[in-house]
Amino acid sequence: MTSVLRIVYKGYDALGSVLIALSVRNTKEKVPIPPIGDRKLLLQSASDIAEMIRNRKVTSEEVVRVFIGRIQEVNTHVNGLVDERFEIAIDEARKVDRMIQSGEFDEIELKDKFPLLGVPFTIKDSFCVAGLRHTAGLYYRKDIIAPQDADAVKLLKRVGAIPIGVTNVPELCMWWESVNTVYGRSRNPYDTRHITGGSSGGEAAVQGAAGSAFGIGSDIAGSIRMPSFFCGIFGHKPTSGMISNWGQQPEVKGRLAEFLTTGPMVRHAKDLRLIFDVLIGENVQKMNKIPEKNQLRILFMEDDGGSPLASPVDPEMKDALRKAIQHLEKTYGVKAQKANIAKLYNSLEIWAQAMSGAGAVPFCEELALKQGKINPFWEVVKFCFRMSPHTFPALILGIIEKIAYAGNQLPRHKQMIEMGFTLAKEIQVGSVERRRCTSVSQLPSPAPRHYVPMFRPADFSYCAIFNVLGVPVSQVPLGLGSKGLPLGVQIVGGMHSDHITISIAEELERAFGGWVQPTPIQNKSSSPKLKSVEKASPAPEKPTSTPTPTPPATTPPVSSS
Repeated sequence: MTSVLRIVYKGYDALGSVLIALSVRNTKEKVPIPPIGDRKLLLQSASDIAEMIRNRKVTSEEVVRVFIGRIQEVNTHVNGLVDERFEIAIDEARKVDRMIQSGEFDEIELKDKFPLLGVPFTIKDSFCVAGLRHTAGLYYRKDIIAPQDADAVKLLKRVGAIPIGVTNVPELCMWWESVNTVYGRSRNPYDTRHITGGSSGGEAAVQGAAGSAFGIGSDIAGSIRMPSFFCGIFGHKPTSGMISNWGQQPEVKGRLAEFLTTGPMVRHAKDLRLIFDVLIGENVQKMNKIPEKNQLRILFMEDDGGSPLASPVDPEMKDALRKAIQHLEKTYGVKAQKANIAKLYNSLEIWAQAMSGAGAVPFCEELALKQGKINPFWEVVKFCFRMSPHTFPALILGIIEKIAYAGNQLPRHKQMIEMGFTLAKEIQVGSVERRRCTSVSQLPSPAPRHYVPMFRPADFSYCAIFNVLGVPVSQVPLGLGSKGLPLGVQIVGGMHSDHITISIAEELERAFGGWVQPTPIQNKSSSPKLKSVEKASPAPEKPTSTPTPTPPATTPPVSSS
């Protein structure tokens, strides 16, 4: 049966490659995004920028303006930012500068109370940011304005960070390419012909292009890690239940809230720890201490056990994994062991059955703003005539969901749920030796071309299984491959071992260089003047108040690209 599924998968993948080559008008030549030039602030970590602001080496207003300028410069290339608050952010930066100049707090007090004072950040469009559109990529939410901030935004504002905008996502965040019928498709800063990943794909594109000092994403099936990997940055999926998810769409409750996590997306590994600790607050006391180097046990997995539904691991990815393992063995003085976790073969099914049995609002109801539900079969027909406001992946997910819910009554559903619980126990107790083991795993390949995910729908399972298990995972860039696209690995730890996986990410950054500028460095200055503050995305005018939209009985034609 496995051999048959593998043959079918390869045939479907090959068919997809042919269809995409025939029907998609991809740019023949790679068009690089504008270089950073001599704008050194864009190359600094959020931690260092915060210190420079506290020490009065640079003003918050200067920092905010240079990042706004960078977004205005690159967003037409990557389509990452979809709504902004530039003028408000500049005004908030001026208030920060006045507070520092007043001498109300000395440098030590500022670092203690406001560790991110004056530092600009972006966040994915699934989070509420007061005054900005809150669409989550859904056409029927295009006129909704967030009345208040999500908990994550409140926490970051409390320590002085300044939000400057929200970033693109796939429709209701349920796909691994960031595209929707509200804002369109996000593009990879290393090669705009390739995807950014999803669902935090717009955020990853902005971060990879140095468009903000740091970003925030959320992750229910690899939504932080896949985009971070594809766009060459660091991302961290925290231990489940450590950070509030309030203020996100779709809203999650019950067991589903255990699978969804909020976390940082950054260009510099040391920012992971700082931002993560801000977000978890008092839960920092639950974190396991970083052990001595020789006490760390390292396991590694080259694939997911050979599932026929997912792509095999690219040779370049395997080579990157081996180099990372060799470095960790040398640095930590330990011998890495190859993990043999047979249940990972069923990763996709375990995740899918866990999600379908988690008590979530049916996806077809979410697509209709919980005011009834859409008929995904009819919407597919409308899509063929460019009459549906939904993306094709969302409609297919709606169809799959109906099948999955029917399958919840079958013995296989209970079997997969139990397998997930057993696997979690194995990871925690057996493999990790009381939370002191870190395993290294990976995704199958660098960022594919646009549309390819429709023909490789299950590749996200390399990440999704860890959401069911609840363990922390840090995504680490390991330079660029032969096609100029980022390579990377996932660092997986036991429950509450976030500081351990982040510390290993920092070590791998020292060894392999971490984030790489998407465009080669040029000696000639390319710093543009800051444009007048304007919209960074082709969004419609904001309504004066927050409406309660109703799905129209007759849907207008909407582009699905």
